[in-house]
Amino acid sequence: MTAQKNQRIAVVVAHADDEVLGCGGTLKRHTAAGDEVWTIVLADGETSRFADSPPDDFVRARIAERRAAAQRSSEALGVEHLHIHEFPDNRLDTRPLLEIVRVVEQHIHKIGPDMVYTHHSGDVNIDHRLVHEAVITACRPGPGHPVKDLLFFETPSSTEWQPAHSAQAFLPNWFVDISETLEHKLAALKHYDQEMRPWPHPRSYEGVRHLASWRGASVGCAAAEAFILGRRIRRP
Repeated sequence: MTAQKNQRIAVVVAHADDEVLGCGGTLKRHTAAGDEVWTIVLADGETSRFADSPPDDFVRARIAERRAAAQRSSEALGVEHLHIHEFPDNRLDTRPLLEIVRVVEQHIHKIGPDMVYTHHSGDVNIDHRLVHEAVITACRPGPGHPVKDLLFFETPSSTEWQPAHSAQAFLPNWFVDISETLEHKLAALKHYDQEMRPWPHPRSYEGVRHLASWRGASVGCAAAEAFILGRRIRRP
């Protein structure tokens, strides 16, 4: 029997911290198994946060802090490849979708991933929804396209806040046991501590742990991350 080769994995997200919230435990499983993982972040994550117009150097410092947090978080999960772009935060709808698609396509072409993780299409956050659309377009399964598995994750405080009848509901059909990597996920989130909120906010450490426990209990394990399978292709 031929040994299974290590996989090439890409996770494409709107903001630095989405990758950990959505699939941090799964990413740690991939790196522990020897898979090569790339994280691609598209938006700066900061520029929508200010009601006034702070000095440019202040905004650049905040963006730099978030980049540094993303690097430390990646290292905590064993992710060696991190690419951060600076599309405007929570304003991806002000840029042509084709522009976003082309950035994602360039990464897919360069990486040649077997598996891609990205946002759920029904999230309340506009950036999440547009990144989902861009990934779907960039991963259309033409002849010779590398992506075999396409998976969509949930993001606490975005996915569950979308009313079920306003958009497609998150109904997972793919679960990954993260019983042994949940603590790694939480440790990686510590590097994004300023993004976390007090309990009972869903984007709290307790909320993340409870969600993992519930997803795990749904499939008979201590902790899990849940996904929607967008596409699976099995080739010779």
